[in-house]
Amino acid sequence: MAYDEDLADRIRELIAGEPDVTEKKMFGGLAFLVGGNMSVAASGQGGLMVRVEPEDTDALVSKPHAQPFEMRGRAMQGWLRVEAEGVRTKRQLEPWVGRGVAYARSLPPKR
Repeated sequence: MAYDEDLADRIRELIAGEPDVTEKKMFGGLAFLVGGNMSVAASGQGGLMVRVEPEDTDALVSKPHAQPFEMRGRAMQGWLRVEAEGVRTKRQLEPWVGRGVAYARSLPPKR
């Protein structure tokens, strides 16, 4: 499954004013990197992948449509998947994108 190009466009609109943002195809989707650190991605499996403060992972998976991101069957702390139903509107998408961008910006830039 290819990533949702409409979702990618909506993410672009939300982060248009952010400095040092790049896009990179990763994990079958399109990731948005801030300072070289992944913040969010239009997932190749549908929906949104979000990078968050690892300590916040357990609390955030209680939000509607959010679940831990799993790699090779293992839940990854600090990474979430938000189902497409949970990011259909700007009101739903904006807080997730903001959280991912803020966390990526808190990390040391990669060069």
